[in-house]
Amino acid sequence: MLEREFAALYSPIGRPSIPPPEKLLRAMLLQAFYSIRSERLLMERLEYDLLFRWFVGIGVDNTAWDHSVFSKNRDRLLEGDIAAKFLAAVLAQPKVKKLLSSDHFSVDGTLIEAWASMKSVKPKDGSGEPPAQGGGRNADADFHGQKRSNDTHASPTDPDARL
Repeated sequence: MLEREFAALYSPIGRPSIPPPEKLLRAMLLQAFYSIRSERLLMERLEYDLLFRWFVGIGVDNTAWDHSVFSKNRDRLLEGDIAAKFLAAVLAQPKVKKLLSSDHFSVDGTLIEAWASMKSVKPKDGSGEPPAQGGGRNADADFHGQKRSNDTHASPTDPDARL
């Protein structure tokens, strides 16, 4: 499908690119689908996960690529607009078109980043009760009628968390 574009990325002189662009694109899809946050972690996962190896096309006896090789070749795919062309080709497939919607959907990622629970938010002046001992859980609490704001309260577990 994209063989001509792949060939244009690499010099006709010398040995072929390792890893092949098709495998790189498959690995990039896995990284996106499974929310793997770095190339180093992706390569680590490719070392032991047989499903990942099968999907990417790496044999059981082969080693995964070095993360720096993956990053360098991934940048080459992005610069050559290969990844964008690949996604456009996937989206053009009739089976995929059935799964798409024009409805707008958005998520505020700032709500996902905070790791503090409401029970961990304590008064900044130190008047809050000490944390529960043992088990790692916060004690049950009833917040009804309490006035809380970012000016008066903060989380000791995640100071960047906001009310």
